[in-house]
Parts: sequence; C-alpha cells; structure tokens
Amino acid sequence: MTTPRVEFETSSGNVFADLGLADAEELYTRAALGSQVVMALKESEYTQAEASQILGLKQPEVSALMCAKFHRFSQERLISFLNKLDLKVTIKISRHRTGEPFQQVEMRAQ
Repeated sequence: MTTPRVEFETSSGNVFADLGLADAEELYTRAALGSQVVMALKESEYTQAEASQILGLKQPEVSALMCAKFHRFSQERLISFLNKLDLKVTIKISRHRTGEPFQQVEMRAQ
C-alpha cells in the first residue's frame, strides 16, 4: 500500500498575504501586536474585569481582544495596551529588501 502524496505550499510567513488579502501587512502587524497583548494578559492571570481597568476598556472589548478580534483595534491602540501592561514597544526603520515584508514585528520571548 502506498502513502498518498500530500501537496503543500510553503508560507511566506504572513498568512494574510498567502490568502491574497490587500491589507495583509497591516493585518499581520495587528495580529502580531494583539497576540502579544493577549499573551501578557494571560501571563499576568488578570481577570477580564482587571484587564478592563488596566487597559481602559469595557468588558466586551476585553472579550473581543481575548478572542483575537484584532480588527477592532488600531495598531496604535494595541501599542498603547502593551504600554499599559508595562511593555516597551520599539519601532525600527530600515531599508526594504526584495522579498521581505514591509512591516515586521519581533515577538518577545515567553
């Protein structure tokens, strides 16, 4: 019996670009920033009520954030959440090279 051949496509590193979405770079950046906010909230073991106080959000907005509905928040707002969680955000400007993304977020170690 032979094993069926599985076809696959190597990812570019940005699932939104792989799906052909026009605003893939922005979506990727929001997802990367948002996931860092969620990770920080989980690490701190905040309740949604506590997170609401810290981030200055209503509880339903915290719920949306925890459910990865990052499209509801601007990049600037996600950065402000990270700052409120006592995390530093560093923005680095460099020349773009062919084949690399225009926006990139380096994740902090867990």
